[in-house]
Amino acid sequence: MNAVLIARYYVIPGNSKAVGEALAKMAVRVKADEPACLLYNANIDPENENLYCLYEVYKDAASIAAHRDTPHFKEIIEGIIVPLLEKREREIYTQLIG
Repeated sequence: MNAVLIARYYVIPGNSKAVGEALAKMAVRVKADEPACLLYNANIDPENENLYCLYEVYKDAASIAAHRDTPHFKEIIEGIIVPLLEKREREIYTQLIG
């Protein structure tokens, strides 16, 4: 069954553009290097530029774990984005329909 990851990034004010640019780079790397990622979608709250929501679909839970171990995750998410966040929240679901 597919696994769904929803992540919310609460950006430190003044850093939204940098986070958006880093997420765009991340999306390119995920598409090129992670065939088990079926969808990688980054969204920004239209009323709050400091709130991002990522919606990601993977073949299974193991694929989410593998995603977190990739060099691009460590470089872009952990190295660039996380220091620009006030906090982040993650939820994992099993996809029922899709």
